[in-house]
Amino acid sequence: MWSAERYVAALRFAADRHSGQLVAGTELPYLVHVVSVTAELTSALAREPAAAPDLAVQCALLHDTLEDTETTFDELAREFGVDVAGGVQALTKNAAMPKPERMADSLRRIRQQPREVWLVKLADRITNLAPAPPGWSRDKRVAYLAEAREIHTALFEASPLMAARLSERMSRYL
Repeated sequence: MWSAERYVAALRFAADRHSGQLVAGTELPYLVHVVSVTAELTSALAREPAAAPDLAVQCALLHDTLEDTETTFDELAREFGVDVAGGVQALTKNAAMPKPERMADSLRRIRQQPREVWLVKLADRITNLAPAPPGWSRDKRVAYLAEAREIHTALFEASPLMAARLSERMSRYL
């Protein structure tokens, strides 16, 4: 089981850092996405326990802080430890790379992390395969689905349950 104190600390940090951001195409606070990813993850952890559930839950709550806010790796390491910061960094696409190479690079880095970080990426894509934002073209949705397949191929072995859930979401996406 994960620590309620660590969960709340990461949730508060994420809420502060994502303050003012909205879920794409909605008026919902971005924290709804963060909590949705964490709910997907914790549901899976209840059925497929992990060795380090605190790492998984904290990374889920913080997974977009490096990519979408001014938060630094050092801040995360100070607040939550180097393992959490390393997990979040692996989950963060490198904006300095050409866009077509970013996902493959992130997946390589995720695969070097503990299984719990893999689970966060699966949970994130499962969550993101809810209906696409209204402004997305069919081409953009097709490309996003192709990325989901890439994620599934790279990380399916981390969790049969989450791999099946991602497959099911992919089958209904377009």
